[in-house]
Amino acid sequence: MELLNSKLLQVVDPVYKGDILASETKLSYINYNADSIETKDNSTIDEIMKLKDDSHILWINVSGLKDIDLIKRLGELLEIHPLTIEDIMHTEQQAKMEIFDNYRFLLLKTIIQRKCSFKRSSLKKKKLSSFSRKCKNLENNNVESDELVITQIGIVLMKNVLITFQELSRGAFNGIREKIVQNTGGIRNMSNDYIVYLIIEKLIGEYFLSIEHLEEHIEDLEERATKTSDDKYIEEIQETKKYLLRINKEIKPLKDNLVNISLHEVFFQSGDLKPFLRDLIENLNHALGMVDHYREWLSSIMEVNLSVLSYQLNKIMKILAMITAIFIPLSFIAGVYGMNFENMPELTYKLSYFIVLGVMLIIAVIMIAVFKKKRWF
Repeated sequence: MELLNSKLLQVVDPVYKGDILASETKLSYINYNADSIETKDNSTIDEIMKLKDDSHILWINVSGLKDIDLIKRLGELLEIHPLTIEDIMHTEQQAKMEIFDNYRFLLLKTIIQRKCSFKRSSLKKKKLSSFSRKCKNLENNNVESDELVITQIGIVLMKNVLITFQELSRGAFNGIREKIVQNTGGIRNMSNDYIVYLIIEKLIGEYFLSIEHLEEHIEDLEERATKTSDDKYIEEIQETKKYLLRINKEIKPLKDNLVNISLHEVFFQSGDLKPFLRDLIENLNHALGMVDHYREWLSSIMEVNLSVLSYQLNKIMKILAMITAIFIPLSFIAGVYGMNFENMPELTYKLSYFIVLGVMLIIAVIMIAVFKKKRWF
């Protein structure tokens, strides 16, 4: 199998594909059973392969996808199909699930929001598209605190071995590792299927944080809907809707995969996880419902703002129409007395100029009074 993998790797030749600059690759592991545990943060492939046996559960975590040769070699030693390695390295695809003879493969998306960046001052400097996945400055695991990042996690699940591949090293599994170290809830007595469930649960929790994070921003947009006529305002709404659409695009495939796992029972070997899977599916449905609600909310806000803009435009047009209406008779009078006819007796009258100006003023005042009485302004 290892030789076959080597030949296939020459044909498939996996390379890293992603918008985020590849992070340095680090290997860590947790090797445990009910009675003992061993952990190491910076390890080597040779150290890890010596730990593989049927009496312990070995969780290998690969953080960062920069060292392609190391990941290929790990795949060869663990008999992971090269197409799976290619999927792990190609981070611009949707969540997916695949079943192989000796392992099960699950591809997940993480949505990270480190800090509220929906501030009006910052939005004037850069668009909301800065919250998208194109974060070129995430090299060396330095995540900007005001950006949302969508990354990928690949999970390979074998009999007593679990391998996780993180596109971005950020300590996402620290809480789960701590539970294993402390044996919280007797977790060491459970299969590695349960660890995968905890990982999925953790990622779904991050989905909710990222979605709920938008609420404050949308409320701010709602407050500004009747007060702003800035062209950037509609652009903010459109960018936020695109952002929600992207979240929806990342969450829905995971829900479909979990439904498939729950119905066909092909991924998890432990039937005890089925109720937990149903709970995860309900949570994802709730998250998708929140996304739809926020998009409808944004559509309503946009309609309100467009109505306000239309009302303001109508007011301007009304004022211009009144000014035009006032000047029409004045222009008529000026036009009449601007004609160069000789037989216009009033032109020779000394006070004719002042009389015409007075008549014009009286007409203007009367028309303004009429407009005011009708509450046209």
